[in-house]
Amino acid sequence: MKGKGVLITGGSKGLGAALAEELSGAGARVVLVARAEEELRKTVARIRDRGGEAHALPGDVSDKLQAHRIAGAAAALVGPIELLVHNASTLGPTPLRLLLDTECEDLEQVLQTNLVGPFRLTKIVAGAMALRGSGLVLHVSSDTAVAAYPRWGAYGVSKAALDHMNRIWAVELAQTGVRFLSVDPGEMDTEMHAAAVPEADRGELAQPVRVARWIGRLVAHGVESGSRIVVPGEAR
Repeated sequence: MKGKGVLITGGSKGLGAALAEELSGAGARVVLVARAEEELRKTVARIRDRGGEAHALPGDVSDKLQAHRIAGAAAALVGPIELLVHNASTLGPTPLRLLLDTECEDLEQVLQTNLVGPFRLTKIVAGAMALRGSGLVLHVSSDTAVAAYPRWGAYGVSKAALDHMNRIWAVELAQTGVRFLSVDPGEMDTEMHAAAVPEADRGELAQPVRVARWIGRLVAHGVESGSRIVVPGEAR
């Protein structure tokens, strides 16, 4: 990853921030996107204090008017994006609701952030990757994409669609040198998990930094395009 441009959405905290620290430590030039500007800048400052290169780019991936701005600004900061990480996600309203109690507008917002936003950004960035003949797009998935959990409907639907979109991208761009990967990091000690399952024992949850370290190795070694990988328990 040394010298390569990386764009990470949802990069202000949790797994996104941990991935930014991991990849910048390997020499990548990282751009972090998030809505929470103050937290974003704190993460960037922490990376720079450790000698890494990181840039804060406040933005909302669910807003279609921001997609080109985010992609263009990121490339201007670190050069061609060689790794795009779709980490930004939303649960929708909490406490989580049954699908019958989910408002149409809430489902739409979850899909805009977790699915349509990544689609828009991939269209822009993967197109440039295809012209260069190299690049990797990584989608952060969830076990809710393959298992049906009560009250996780909106989130689960979005992640299942994200996984399938990952496979379709891989097939359609198979001859371009652009690879696609979906990674299920498992249950982690994050603010999102705390909002979804406030009664959970945090001591039993994976630490984002450990998961990020494993994903960093995965990115470095490469896997077949279109794969869906579950981070193993021993790596969490």
